[in-house]
Amino acid sequence: MTYRTTRQWTLALAGGIAMIGALSTTSPTLLASPHPGAAPIHPSHHFWDDLNLDFVPGDAWERLRDNMEWHDRRQDARVQQWIEHYRSNPHNIAEIIERARPWMAWITEQVELRGLPGEVGLIPFVESSYDPLARSHRGAAGLWQFMPGTADALGLSRQRGYDARLDVIASTQAALDYIELQAEQWYEGDIELSLAAYNAGAGTVNRARHAAAASGAPDGYWHLQLPGETMNYLPKLNAIAAIIDDPDAYGVALPEIDDAPAFAKVPVNAPINLSQLASVAGVDQDELAALNPGLTNGSASPATVDVVLVPVEAEETILAELSAPASSTPADGERYLVQRGDSLSAIASRHGISVAELRRHNALAGDVIHAGQRLEIPRRSLAAR
Repeated sequence: MTYRTTRQWTLALAGGIAMIGALSTTSPTLLASPHPGAAPIHPSHHFWDDLNLDFVPGDAWERLRDNMEWHDRRQDARVQQWIEHYRSNPHNIAEIIERARPWMAWITEQVELRGLPGEVGLIPFVESSYDPLARSHRGAAGLWQFMPGTADALGLSRQRGYDARLDVIASTQAALDYIELQAEQWYEGDIELSLAAYNAGAGTVNRARHAAAASGAPDGYWHLQLPGETMNYLPKLNAIAAIIDDPDAYGVALPEIDDAPAFAKVPVNAPINLSQLASVAGVDQDELAALNPGLTNGSASPATVDVVLVPVEAEETILAELSAPASSTPADGERYLVQRGDSLSAIASRHGISVAELRRHNALAGDVIHAGQRLEIPRRSLAAR
């Protein structure tokens, strides 16, 4: 089967990623799965765990099932072992599925558009328990558990106030690009071998294949001698796929999820403070923050991101709010031209707001400003909330 690489820039990275793969023959893996021994560090409380989402009944799961291709792998002894493991702990799968609800339909759609096996959309189950904020002790982060070096190679920026590894949209596209790229670069389109390399590094997988070939053994994933974590990587993935394919047989209740994504993309044309936007649009602040985990300081800037995600039902209200002309009156908000000798603290004090609010409203990473710079002063009624 031929798998399509949909981003031209990914192919331009081929040489760089190939070098990373070559280096991995003597260095640790750049992409680390958190299982076992390096479990993701989850926040003690996650908004989506408690949110009572009101999704319209739909067929997101049926769409996923229609795209699954690896049914025959479920008879493998390793897969059966993991099926039994999950069968004895169905609440764990249910918790992860609950956390996946905001993202499952969209990620399934992205996997389908690329012609990849539907099982690929379940990788975050294995990597991060579908938690966008998951971090491993080894430094991996996000749904797809990107290590810093791999994130840099794939253009996932990390800067003050933003981490693209935590951005579900950006990290998903990068992960799928990377999986396709490795399949094309090293494995003649074999996605299973590419997933093994995603976990262990291309160098580790390539060495195992060379060893298998030298002994006359098959060099497909299921026949290779790999590190224990990688030996279990696809068995776990296929076990989860089997359970989702027939949840009743394993005592797992899948929530109803509409086939359409639960969020909409809103363009960022000016600095946006999520807290303030939630207030004026009547959207739950925690919900808005949970949809934008990459915005680590609660604000978005055109210099950092192109879009913010909002609940799909609030899209029109938020677009209307963002497109409304800014008022020039001090009561409703104003623009201030920074003068020589000004400081953020002085400006904030002059307008009766906090420095933190002024910084957030203008998506400032620090306190440095310069003469001639224009700052937007938050509406006093909103700043006081």
